[in-house]
This record gives sequence, structure tokens and C-alpha cells, in this order.
Amino acid sequence: MITEDLSILQVQLEYPLDGVYEEGEDANLFLGIANTGNTDDDLLDVRGPDFANAQLLVDGEPGAIRVQQNDNVYVGAEGAPRITLIDLKRSLRSSQSIPVILVFEDAGEMIVNAPVASEGRNPKPTYDFPNPAEDPTQS
Repeated sequence: MITEDLSILQVQLEYPLDGVYEEGEDANLFLGIANTGNTDDDLLDVRGPDFANAQLLVDGEPGAIRVQQNDNVYVGAEGAPRITLIDLKRSLRSSQSIPVILVFEDAGEMIVNAPVASEGRNPKPTYDFPNPAEDPTQS
């Protein structure tokens, strides 16, 4: 929990296709952000000592990830915002973790450990929202 209203859930790095992230590779970060408060907040940046930079994408464009009041954001799910850790500074295998600093506009900074998912256990969303573009009730 970062504040009384903002929580970070199920943080992990995607399992690497060959079983190991080598130094210099990029890794996708998966996590949930729950906002039970009555104000929005923005995830502005992600940083840490074990990677050079992070790319935050919303609808395919770089930018802050908005976490609306009384809502959840699932980073890394299909069609959702994405975070990629760029240029890892060390190799990582399944179950090893690195510290990741999440920087929010209002809530401030939170350090979480991001473990590499185990083989066959790639992060998958625990929900099944319909794709709004395929909703037959929308005209």
C-alpha cells in the first residue's frame, strides 16, 4: 500500500522467452494499481538501480498512467497501459527480483520488489473485461 487509498498489487516481470534476462535486455512490468480514494492520481515515472530507464505507454503513446478515483488499472494486460524497463543492468532469472520505484504525482514514491515470473506462469490478468470496440450495444 502506498497511501490509504492507493495500493500496488501483484508486481512481476514477464517471464523471459529463453529463461533469463541478460544484461542490456528490456523487461515488461506487470502490476495492478487500485485507487479506492475520491481523487485521481497519475503514475509519472518508474525508476530503479537495476535498469537505465522505463517506458510508460498509454494507448501506444508515451505518457503518465492515470489511476482514476475508485478504480483499478492493470498495467501489462492486453490493451492496457504498458511499462517496459529498458536496458537491465544485470541478468535475472525466474524468481529473482529487482527494486522498482513508482513515482506518483500526488501519492509520491513507492519502492516495490518486482520478481521475474516463473516458467509457465506468465503474468495474466485475473479479470475478463469485454473489449469496448466489440460491444454490440454501442452504436
